[in-house]
Amino acid sequence: MFTLAALHHISTRTMFNALTATALLSVASLSNAALFEDDLPTDKDAVLSVGVNVMAVKSAYDLEDNTEVNVLPGAFYDNNRVYIRGAQAGAYVLNDGVNQLSAYVKLAGSEFDPDDANGDLSGLDERKSSAEAGLSYQRNTSLGAIRAQIGTDVLDRSGGNTARLTYLARITKGNLTVYPSIGFEYYDADYNEYYYGVSDEESAETGVAAYQSDSSLNPYVSISANYDFNDKWAGFFNQSLSYLPNEQYDSPMVDSRVEGATTLGLLYKF
Repeated sequence: MFTLAALHHISTRTMFNALTATALLSVASLSNAALFEDDLPTDKDAVLSVGVNVMAVKSAYDLEDNTEVNVLPGAFYDNNRVYIRGAQAGAYVLNDGVNQLSAYVKLAGSEFDPDDANGDLSGLDERKSSAEAGLSYQRNTSLGAIRAQIGTDVLDRSGGNTARLTYLARITKGNLTVYPSIGFEYYDADYNEYYYGVSDEESAETGVAAYQSDSSLNPYVSISANYDFNDKWAGFFNQSLSYLPNEQYDSPMVDSRVEGATTLGLLYKF
């Protein structure tokens, strides 16, 4: 079971219900399409888990309160054809146990609310979260898994593209399973310019220095843990940290090199 992936700024989760519904409709459509191999197996014993989690996120933006705490819904399901992992839903193109290729849609991007910002930053334009769609490939081995993803902003907030390369491991002892991971995220110049750039017009109106960002490569680490209390109930924990390189950190909108998210949750399995 996978834990809920953390976003850059947790207030983006206000779009959770609408985007998840859209994602599920897309997945349902894909599952009946010729995209799939005819013999792609379906796990008829797949379990749907739903629950609630408490997430605390420390934003890198220069805000009056950099840490925000929210109570959020969560859902997890994987039947070898379609899956839901928190705020991400997808459909497998290939899934033979070793190679997994899927199309996905998920919540993505930061959210900057000028009303919460410090000083002259309160006069900047709002930056909105978005939805990302893309392809994901995972290779499973006895030493762990390597996952590569590439996605694009389908709501055209930034018009940007992203990519990720991640190593994932799994450690199980009794009812406890731990998932450590480490990797890099690539954000192109369009993405960074929208979320971290300051235009000449904004600078003239607010006095905040103009800033134009380039593409960036962000390292990150994450550790998740899942504990099965019994056949119906499970608890989970996630801690993730992302490092902002100069392309993002040098923005006058930012005051921290590190973004972090901590999640505690409880799931019920149907």
